Amino acid sequence: MALTNNSSNKLTNLELSIQISLSGLSFCILERDSNTITSLYNKDFNKNLNPLEILDHLKHLFKTNKALDSDFKKVSIIHDNDLSVQVPKPLFNEDQVADYLKFNAKILKSDFITFDTIEENDCVCVYVPYININNFIYDKYGTFTFKHISTVLIETILKLEKDGLYQKVYVNVKKGSFEIIVLDSGKLKLYNAFKYTTKEDFIYYLLFTAEQLNLDTEVFKLVLLGNINKNDELYEITYQYIRHVSFGEHLNSFRYLKAPKLSHNHFSLINSL
Repeated sequence: MALTNNSSNKLTNLELSIQISLSGLSFCILERDSNTITSLYNKDFNKNLNPLEILDHLKHLFKTNKALDSDFKKVSIIHDNDLSVQVPKPLFNEDQVADYLKFNAKILKSDFITFDTIEENDCVCVYVPYININNFIYDKYGTFTFKHISTVLIETILKLEKDGLYQKVYVNVKKGSFEIIVLDSGKLKLYNAFKYTTKEDFIYYLLFTAEQLNLDTEVFKLVLLGNINKNDELYEITYQYIRHVSFGEHLNSFRYLKAPKLSHNHFSLINSL
């Protein structure tokens, strides 16, 4: 989805991507000519906030981080929440977007509902964006695009796995929640998101998904993304139950002024560029 105004095109090679969730926010800046990510920022909150509180944090970030004062050729927003659903494109009716969502999420009559088209899978992601964030970014930069995190993950992973031959499960780990994408021979079989508090919650939802889809934990390949490493208790308990566990990598080959600690960190943010 894109929002535009009549501002003149900026003569710059910088691109900005911002990811917004109730549990944190992050951004990165890409210098396209040199293929270099010049800024990479992440802030996790101590608790889930509401959209108004998130906006206050974003405004503070803009006041304190000079990198965001640059002129950008492209600005992208990723809306990270569980207010989304995927609909096969042949069955999609734009006039019924609220009907698709109401069975999966609690929505209000006042919620603004939009959708992304995912060409790689011939489906549509219907979701509720943080409209106050969109309005703020529009006032700040004018033209920008926005997507739901599930759109970015599905698009990127399907590109990575276009020639895939096996059953594969991708899990994108964040503080208190994770997304799961299941593929069979490069085709999307399932997307879902879960909240967790303990490592036992985490492995329960992962094994439950495998059981429902008849995935053999001795056979399928699990790829971990996001906020997880080999010293993490989530990794340790996962490795106890699933034989083939590895960490993913980004689709692109960007350089970094300061690289993330792990190659699979900030997967959705960086792959949105």
